[in-house]
Amino acid sequence: VTIILKNQFCRLQIFENRGAAVGCSNAHPHGQLWAGDFMPNLPLRKDKCQRNYYSRHGKPLLVDYLQKEKAGQSERIVLQNEHWTVLVPFWAVWPYETMLLPNRHIQRMDELQEDEQVSLADILRKIIIKYDNIFKCPFPFSMGWLGAPTGPALRQDNKHWCLHASFHPPLLRSATVPKYMAGYEVFSEPQRDITPEAVGLAV
Repeated sequence: VTIILKNQFCRLQIFENRGAAVGCSNAHPHGQLWAGDFMPNLPLRKDKCQRNYYSRHGKPLLVDYLQKEKAGQSERIVLQNEHWTVLVPFWAVWPYETMLLPNRHIQRMDELQEDEQVSLADILRKIIIKYDNIFKCPFPFSMGWLGAPTGPALRQDNKHWCLHASFHPPLLRSATVPKYMAGYEVFSEPQRDITPEAVGLAV
């Protein structure tokens, strides 16, 4: 099914919502895949940033970023295994936001080898357990994957893209205190409530 969709649509969005706090109406976690014939604003911005970085530096932005975080033994790194790394990006907006990156340059989900799929399942299980342990509750989140465009873009050069997932959990200080985007954050820009380094240590 994914191969058919990949050839037909320019945008495949895989995501999972967990918990009523993010609007999930089902009690159990469940993933979804939406296919679209246009590129939404966020993937377009990510495409532009990654393309610009690649044209200036000759390597993918997120590959370079991950190497720098690892080289600095960053406190923002939460989990690692042979094929994947979970970290708190320094630009994170949500209090406990994390990013999941492959340890090699992969552009799309269907490029994953079998051992990478197995270790992906393992690190996903571990990061969700870590989230649940922060406030001793089933931690709500929206998690989505971003990868290179599909459809007509399959015939284009997209080596600037790096597959990655982001977790956006809405909780702030406890299981009952969510983060709200309001006031200045709505009309100007989001503000950090907790430093990325503190979150990296907490998770």
